[in-house]
This record gives sequence, structure tokens and C-alpha cells, in this order.
Amino acid sequence: MRAAIAALSKLGRTRASSLWRSEPFGDPAQPWYVNAVVELELRPGADPHALLRELRALERAAGRPDARARNAPRALDLDLLLFGGAVVATPDLTVPHPGLTLRRFVLAPLAELAPELVPPGETRSVAALLRDLDDPLRVENLGPGTEDRR
Repeated sequence: MRAAIAALSKLGRTRASSLWRSEPFGDPAQPWYVNAVVELELRPGADPHALLRELRALERAAGRPDARARNAPRALDLDLLLFGGAVVATPDLTVPHPGLTLRRFVLAPLAELAPELVPPGETRSVAALLRDLDDPLRVENLGPGTEDRR
């Protein structure tokens, strides 16, 4: 995870949440996951599809196969949660991420970085979404993921 955060810093200035250990989504027989949210400052005019390609390249470099079972364990899974205030709906990319407001393992680290952020299409802040969330899966804060990289 820390290596992925460092690799993202090559794309632009980053700010990372703590690392969070979370119960697996889907198959409870899997090991717990480690999650984080990284804010990435890109150049003006950056393209979300180009960023998605960069994320997929990082996943492959970490050993993630292109084909795998849905919600199966994987070395690295990078999701594009938000892209500024943009809304994207194409066959290969949906932003905001469709699971953004439904999963504690996403909202907890996001609330650490941007508690007052109101995602596009929502009326409540990330902190309020987390507070009101009905997700029984547990998350545990493991501490800093990395320092800010400017």
C-alpha cells in the first residue's frame, strides 16, 4: 500500500489518509484488507480516463491479473472515487464511484482527509454519510500511510 501511495506521488502532489484494516466485503473467509484514500493533485485539464489507465498499470505492476473473480483477494485494488466535482458515466468508468457512499472502508479514510466534502449528487458531507452509514463491516485505523508528498 505504501509503495502504491509513493507511486501515485509521481503523478502529482498527494495527501494520504491513515491505513485502515477492514473486514472483507463479499466472502468473509478472506483475510482482512488494508485500505486508504489518497488525494492526488493533477495538472489542470487532466483526464479521468488517463488517470484510470495509470491506476490499472500500477495494479498490474503489483501483480494483479487482468482477469479475476469479483471481490476476490488481490495484491492491489485502486479505485477512482472522485475526480474533483466531475460526474463521469462511461462503460469503463463511473465517477463518483458507485460504492462511495455505501462502504465504511471507503468513507472512514475519506472522512479523515475531507470530512466536509459533499460528493457530487449528494446533499450530505462525507462525515455525515459516515455517521449515518448502515454498514456492519468493521474498520480499524492502523495509523499513517505516508507523509504528504509535494
